[in-house]
Amino acid sequence: MTTVIVQLPDVTVRHSDDPRPEPRLVRLSPGQSAEFGRGEPGAPLPIPLRDPAVSRCAGQVTAVEDYWRLCNYSAAATYVVENLEGAGEHIRVAPGRIGAPVPFEMSRVILPAETPMEFKVFAPQHAYAEPGCDDTPAGEPTTSPFSLNPSSKYFLVLLALCEPRLRSPSSAVVPGVGEILERLRPLPSCHDLSRSALNYHIDYLADTKLRLREGPVGSHGRAGGKRERLVSLALRFNLVREEHLAMLPSAVRR
Repeated sequence: MTTVIVQLPDVTVRHSDDPRPEPRLVRLSPGQSAEFGRGEPGAPLPIPLRDPAVSRCAGQVTAVEDYWRLCNYSAAATYVVENLEGAGEHIRVAPGRIGAPVPFEMSRVILPAETPMEFKVFAPQHAYAEPGCDDTPAGEPTTSPFSLNPSSKYFLVLLALCEPRLRSPSSAVVPGVGEILERLRPLPSCHDLSRSALNYHIDYLADTKLRLREGPVGSHGRAGGKRERLVSLALRFNLVREEHLAMLPSAVRR
């Protein structure tokens, strides 16, 4: 049974009006592996990466049940594995690391090279427990650590704060108060949203809903520090997701 699919990089040179070719795939069953790198002359590897800065045998992908492992055979280069479903979530695989487990269902493996070298790995067979399996008939019910109401105004504020990183995981932008006001006021529920009310919602999120701890020493007076920590926590625990962006007004292209 195939559990891991590797999508090879597209190296085809084509004109703008040429149809996009079907992606080339390598399918792996549990226990099977595929090496990646430049390969030897006349002996390409299953995952070819044709860049002079990439080792001839740079690493290996191995399918293990419903996840996969990555080996980094390079003596100097660190590889990055991005979660394509996350907001900037990634892991780094150090030089010489063998069998690093990758838990993401949809990943992009990036190697440092003269031109961007990357390939995608999909592990679509992840298993999940049935909902409610942790409930027991006796004792107190399990409470939610972050109780957020998506229909509330404070949730819209949190969503607007996280929007740049949800749309572009590599973005480091955290909107300011004025930008959030401009973004939310087209919504009927936010027509009368004031700067002081917006700051109240940010404080409410930080102190009551997400219960932020005190920031690092020296961060108290830094403008935007609280907003940055809210965004980091919300995205780390998947409290706001890409599908929530439909709650915001259509973005105006400038």
